[in-house]
Amino acid sequence: MRLSVIIPCFNTASTIATQLEALANQQWSEPWEVIISDNGSTDGLIDVVKTYEGRLPGLRVVDASAKRGRGYARNVAVQVARGESLAFCDADDEVAPGWLSVMGAAVSKYDFVACRIDVFKLSPLWVASVRNHSQASGLQTKGAPPSFSHAGGSTIAVKRRLHDEVGGFDETFVRHQDTDYCWKIQLTGAQLHFVPDTMVHVRLRGNLMENWRQAFGWGEYRVLLYKKYCHLGMPKCTWKDGITGWTNLARRFIRAVPHMRSRRDLLPWCWAFGESVGRVKGSMKFRTLSL
Repeated sequence: MRLSVIIPCFNTASTIATQLEALANQQWSEPWEVIISDNGSTDGLIDVVKTYEGRLPGLRVVDASAKRGRGYARNVAVQVARGESLAFCDADDEVAPGWLSVMGAAVSKYDFVACRIDVFKLSPLWVASVRNHSQASGLQTKGAPPSFSHAGGSTIAVKRRLHDEVGGFDETFVRHQDTDYCWKIQLTGAQLHFVPDTMVHVRLRGNLMENWRQAFGWGEYRVLLYKKYCHLGMPKCTWKDGITGWTNLARRFIRAVPHMRSRRDLLPWCWAFGESVGRVKGSMKFRTLSL
């Protein structure tokens, strides 16, 4: 088996058909399989998946309900995967036409790869125009240790031996488990290669509260990333830096309030405050200062 496509799922019955339809329309001359890793869904997900039996090669559902989290669900699926390489997708996204053959060829050549991200097809325009993704044109490097890069978990493909070498995804990361995964693979000496010739259409959160919650989670687990990798040269943060950052953020927000006319204007501030509050919680939770 050349490639195992792994999709972690939790109550995604309303979106997974889009992803499975996109996969069913892929063409590739090499053998591949699709593994749905069910993280404890209660919304009829399996009924949707069953409609694609016979249309997707080697389609299987594995039970990953023992522990919540995408990292755990991905690790469970890898245990039964037959492919020499692994490609990870998300159940609320959509791979582009030709994605399978491009990613399959890339991971055969480079061992560890990631493709582009597009946020405009599946996301509300008012959200996508504010949060246009940095991985639209290259790998993500913001906040990474020197010479390191990372990519969204739904955009990567990797040789099975590398996944096994690093012990899979770290299940203690509720958020940023994909960033941690990319960095620890690079610590083995493997390089993450960017694949510009294909993309994944990513579905961003559709309202302010969902964006705030996501930003909060990212901020919280950003602290755990810092705790794990600060020795590699991540910028240090003192109490003074944290207080200065909070003060400047509050001042900019107060100045911007009179000019806010829509939720689009509010979204960047909603995200910034959510991430900042998450960092405060993370600093207390993981006993590491990173405000």
